[in-house]
Amino acid sequence: MHLDHITIRTRDLPGTRAFFLKVFDELEEKPRPKTIHRIPGHWLYAGDRPIVHLIGARGYGMDHAAEAWDHVGIHLDGYTAFRAKLEALNIHFSTMDLPELEERRLFFRTPSGPLIKAVFHEPIPDSEEHIQ
Repeated sequence: MHLDHITIRTRDLPGTRAFFLKVFDELEEKPRPKTIHRIPGHWLYAGDRPIVHLIGARGYGMDHAAEAWDHVGIHLDGYTAFRAKLEALNIHFSTMDLPELEERRLFFRTPSGPLIKAVFHEPIPDSEEHIQ
């Protein structure tokens, strides 16, 4: 297990992007998956890993808590077993599959509300829905 990325919600998307690229020379912007283009944002990569995700907070139902850490992504192995564990624990979750990255995601909240994204790098079966 390891941390996968941090997502930052901001009302100043261009300024926040410029800040991170200026302060952290190791970061460079690369394309985001097409599935999430409906949300304004940028992915900043360290090498081949997108470790800083920036998303716009204006107008997308996120105005209430701008300038916030949105969620923490944790990389895990074993999507099917972990999903079954959440179900067994009666923890509500939502899913997102990103076929172009061969990545599966499970989103769930802690009891007090912060969002956790479990990220699994594994092929997605052709028969499954990509966003649920």
